[in-house]
Amino acid sequence: MNILVTGTAGFIGFHVVNRLLNDGHTVVGVDAINDYYDVQLKFDRLAQAGIKQSTFDLNKKYISTNTSYTFYKINLEEKEPLQKIFKEQDIDVVIHLAAQAGVRYSLINPDAYIQSNIVAFENMLECCRHHNIRHLVYASSSSVYGLNDETPFSTNQNVDHPVSLYAASKKSNELMAHVYSHLFGLPTTGLRFFTVYGPWGRPDMALFLFTKAITEGKPIQVFNNGDMQRDFTYIDDIVEGIIRVTNKIPQPNSEWKASKSDASQSSASYKIYNIGNSKPVRLLDFIAAIENELGKKAVKEFLPMQPGDVRSTFADVSDLTRDTGYQPSTSVEEGVKKFIQWHKKYYRIG
Repeated sequence: MNILVTGTAGFIGFHVVNRLLNDGHTVVGVDAINDYYDVQLKFDRLAQAGIKQSTFDLNKKYISTNTSYTFYKINLEEKEPLQKIFKEQDIDVVIHLAAQAGVRYSLINPDAYIQSNIVAFENMLECCRHHNIRHLVYASSSSVYGLNDETPFSTNQNVDHPVSLYAASKKSNELMAHVYSHLFGLPTTGLRFFTVYGPWGRPDMALFLFTKAITEGKPIQVFNNGDMQRDFTYIDDIVEGIIRVTNKIPQPNSEWKASKSDASQSSASYKIYNIGNSKPVRLLDFIAAIENELGKKAVKEFLPMQPGDVRSTFADVSDLTRDTGYQPSTSVEEGVKKFIQWHKKYYRIG
């Protein structure tokens, strides 16, 4: 297939592109390469797929050394450049991963989330609608569960009480997608990601921050005094799930009733899945795995719960397993080891 992937200079998007190319697909990549975090890391990810940084001042379209990959540097908030890509490329499927990430940053710069996560998503929906896209797969987030305290988190639970604008923007994406599935027959699948980690990860995420600080002998910030747990999910398991879902186009269910049926599906071509490891890990145990791999103890600074944060996440992935055979297989110890090996190599440590 010819697959459009957005956010391809980002952590998950980078890994998805490499998997699709290895599987023999043709890929069209899109990213704005904003400066939310180290831009060089984004360029280096692109370079792994054959996109040379030296060409980036020439124009906005870049051909990889892998002839099956074409990359465009555009802002998805601008509809016209996106429409041009859809006209130029014969797109079959869209995997929309581009977004303004980060819960805490949404307290500082809320406008970035409206533009990147709402305006850009509407532009994507419109382009998919008018170009007969077979399937739109898009990134949601476990953050949508907000004040929900029933675990494991199930896609059939209420998610009407988010605690950050980031979470609210992702819930909005799910609602917007349903409208387009219902009105225009656009098949959409949303994936609620649970704490993704691994090589080439984002520098603002816990594993990256902890590894860097411990390596440098600096204290790490441990929120809620360490009384937290996360459903840490290794990147390869996430990518496998995305690929499986891409090939599982949701079908309308004429017998579905809003008052009685599963909230994760609809009478339209619409579906929501959790995608996680389904094995939550205590934050202090996660830190211990990092310490063990580095051979160095962390200096811990214990702090209260932060605004917009939640104490625990735990994914029920039973419907994803049932429908696609998804089966995460990477332990936290193995995943942390692979990340730290990459981190040492990338930053030339030791």
